[in-house]
Amino acid sequence: MTGNPDLQSESTTGLVVASKAGNNEALGALLLRYRGFLLMLAHRYLSEQLRRRIDPADIVQVTFLEAKRDLHAFRGDTPAEFAGWLRGMLKNNVASALSHHVMTQKRSTRKEVYAGGEDDGSSRQNWIHQLPGGKTSPSGIAVRQEAVLAMMNALHELPETQAEAIRLRYMEGLPLKEIVERMGKSETAVAGLLKRGLQKLRALLDTGSSPWWTSA
Repeated sequence: MTGNPDLQSESTTGLVVASKAGNNEALGALLLRYRGFLLMLAHRYLSEQLRRRIDPADIVQVTFLEAKRDLHAFRGDTPAEFAGWLRGMLKNNVASALSHHVMTQKRSTRKEVYAGGEDDGSSRQNWIHQLPGGKTSPSGIAVRQEAVLAMMNALHELPETQAEAIRLRYMEGLPLKEIVERMGKSETAVAGLLKRGLQKLRALLDTGSSPWWTSA
């Protein structure tokens, strides 16, 4: 994350408090911390076919704009409450995008296939560039791209809380303390989510070639 180094080291709870106090820079830093979470949810809520038409990153961007506009309506005080607030807005934005898609996007099958080839690649790059070490050589990006897609498909098979714990630990590399803060759960609960999520993911993925498992 770029920007004020003091904000980079600030706890998520501290950013929530500062944002509610009117610190726009803190709000920007706070929203960036939830970008991966919202992207994961948008991927979960949209089918593969719909992601050819509706870029999850666009849904996240709209959600960020609404969060900045409506922050005064947020009544919580914790990172978990903020995450829940963002999740609700994201769901509404996905529903609106789907409604718009059904009503206005009447394309032929041929055009759909062509559009899918471009949009899907763009969506993959959005995920790759926000991951640790994502901006590397073309060959490195190709390998990571495959790993991202495999991880995303596997995460869709997990309950939402397990998927979020796994994403924070292995895709963002956060320590347990930070994951506990963001999810609003005890260390024991988070450890349980990680353990159960890992067990299922290892059954779904070739973990030997994944860039996130070395720290497991």
